[in-house]
Amino acid sequence: MNVEIKSENVIEARKGFAPAGMAWVPGSTFIMGSDSHYPEEAPAHPVKVDGFWIDEAPVTNRDFLAFVNATGHVTFAEKKPLAADYPGAKPSSLRAGSLVFEKPDYVVTSRDITQWWIFTLGANWRHPYGRKSSIGSILDHPVVHIAFSDALAYAEWAGKQLPTEAEWELAAKGGLEGAEFAWGDELIPDGRHMANTWQGNFPHQNLVDDGFERTSPVRTYPPNGYGIYDMIGNTWEWTVDFWTTRHPEAALKPCCIPSNPRSTDIEGSIDERQANLKIPRRVLKGGSHLCAPNYCRRYRPAARHAQEIDTTTSHLGFRCVRRVKP
Repeated sequence: MNVEIKSENVIEARKGFAPAGMAWVPGSTFIMGSDSHYPEEAPAHPVKVDGFWIDEAPVTNRDFLAFVNATGHVTFAEKKPLAADYPGAKPSSLRAGSLVFEKPDYVVTSRDITQWWIFTLGANWRHPYGRKSSIGSILDHPVVHIAFSDALAYAEWAGKQLPTEAEWELAAKGGLEGAEFAWGDELIPDGRHMANTWQGNFPHQNLVDDGFERTSPVRTYPPNGYGIYDMIGNTWEWTVDFWTTRHPEAALKPCCIPSNPRSTDIEGSIDERQANLKIPRRVLKGGSHLCAPNYCRRYRPAARHAQEIDTTTSHLGFRCVRRVKP
């Protein structure tokens, strides 16, 4: 399907109003999702999205530092959890910290994520790998250990919003329709790495063929067709949509192409295993530097992942959008 650009969006984009560090995504009708990969990406279906501006790159440590200096914001990972929010939790477990990826030094044969995700006291955006680490040498890397509430607070301060899943996916495609990846149909065309992903046998073998064992500076890899960087790999990114296990079947009706869709089903987003905590999940997009062919093939625009809003990790960040008012 060709990208269908609305004339009014083109006019708006040419008025000279170009927010600094943002790229224009023209409104279009496109095929969202995929029937060829993970079940939560199905069914592939057409949606219509209005044009919008999106950050050219993920929010960086430098960007987030400016926000914190201006507002005094304290992130979720820096706060001690409240006992009232986690009934039955041991007091010793209610401590400030975040999940940090640690590569096992042995061959991993199971998919028990506790073998590589370690809750680390003192880990947060300032100290991405624990108390002894800092962001001093990685100011231009994506900020990580960001909870949904932190991303919202930054977006409000910046006069922006967080993207919907549909907006994010449209932006990631860069004008390509039907391509496997944001740059075409080959993961590594002509041996050139197009995004920061994992090479080797995840999680114990990292060949680092792309030069980065963890995050990389934003804009390291080529931009997509809309001039946007790092939509794939590096860090996962928050969207405002509540998680659903599949895209709605109703979207397949030819008469009813959804316009600017957004999932608002908060109850349906709650993991049954944690129903007593009532913690909703939102949709993450883009994959990260930990996505590998043998484990997490989510370095594609259509891929999606669930994330509890109270969970932060060393590969989770965000970017913002600015919608054009009618």
